[in-house]
Amino acid sequence: MRDLLQNFKSNTSVMENMKNTFKKTTLAMTMAAAGLVFTGAASADTTVKVSGYLKATAMYTTTNDGSLAGGSVPRSFYVPSATPVGGESSSAFDADARESRFRFVSSTDLGNGEKITGLFELDFQTTTEGNEAVSNSFAPRLRHALIKYGNWSVGQTWSTFMNLGALAESVDFVGVSDGVPFVRQTQVRYSSNGFEFALENPETLAAGIHDDNSVPDMIAGYTTKGDWGHVKVAGLLRQLRAYDPATDTSSSDTGTGIAVSGKIQLDGGDNIVWGINAGSGIGRYIGLASAHDAYFDANGDLEAIDTVGYYAAYRHVWDESSRTTVMFAGHDIDVTSAMAQTTTESVYSTRINYIWSPVKPISLGIEYAYAKRELANGADGDMNRIQAMAKYVF
Repeated sequence: MRDLLQNFKSNTSVMENMKNTFKKTTLAMTMAAAGLVFTGAASADTTVKVSGYLKATAMYTTTNDGSLAGGSVPRSFYVPSATPVGGESSSAFDADARESRFRFVSSTDLGNGEKITGLFELDFQTTTEGNEAVSNSFAPRLRHALIKYGNWSVGQTWSTFMNLGALAESVDFVGVSDGVPFVRQTQVRYSSNGFEFALENPETLAAGIHDDNSVPDMIAGYTTKGDWGHVKVAGLLRQLRAYDPATDTSSSDTGTGIAVSGKIQLDGGDNIVWGINAGSGIGRYIGLASAHDAYFDANGDLEAIDTVGYYAAYRHVWDESSRTTVMFAGHDIDVTSAMAQTTTESVYSTRINYIWSPVKPISLGIEYAYAKRELANGADGDMNRIQAMAKYVF
């Protein structure tokens, strides 16, 4: 009898080990299929957290001077320079879930009180794969890939020239992007006590994109904070360099800019976010590249373009679950007679929304937007859009 009991316990132990092995194998296969297997230096001292949100949007858009091409990026979110100028009025309805986002943050404890942090984030915006005929499938795209160690950050993330904490809450992907610095690019950054210094990937926008730069963009910033809110000041110094096929020569100029922005906290959870940025040769940093950085003059020399962007938004909290934001932004470009008269001279937009969160992770919102774009020759066009969303943050 004793032998039978020992054999039973032994067999039970074997079965339990097989069961645990099956569970681990099944989990590994499931994670691999989902693309969630983490390899490399991961250990007991490394943690990985997954966050993000799922967002579905629907919008009805009308334009009075032309149409937005079906399947184009401006049919998914507002792009200031894409507001049509010239053509027949049009209307369109669109719905997608492309803004849905996944974020992976890893933290490795080095055992000496220091940590290495990694950030990887993707969404499905601006990709060309997929269509609306059958599956609405869209490929993921890289947003952030960043390593942080001590005061140093290396990788792709938000430009040091922008202020993420001074963006208005919008149903749209960006909102009033006209006057907002909005750039992600690879960089190396040092941060300490509110100061930031960075060398960032250069790219000159002049009659097309020119990858001719030999010097990284240099940015410095300082942020001061308090119970009242915060203010950030950032300065930009960059080389502008491009090849002119008309003269078969390369030319260069210098770009400089300054951005001042912040958030003011008010009673009851209300706040005001604002910003103004100005400079010469900083076009691609402002308003989703509403303006070029520079142009070629009659002699084939590269000349920096002066530009000013500005925005403000007021957020009012109605109660614990609902709020409204009213916002406005503009971008003025100094267009000279040597530039094409179809060049964008100014863009601006205004928005108002109502967002309700029946439970904390869920946001349901509706927003009205009006946008206008004017060219150097005086022609203009405007756009009206009503947009709704359902968003789940995890």
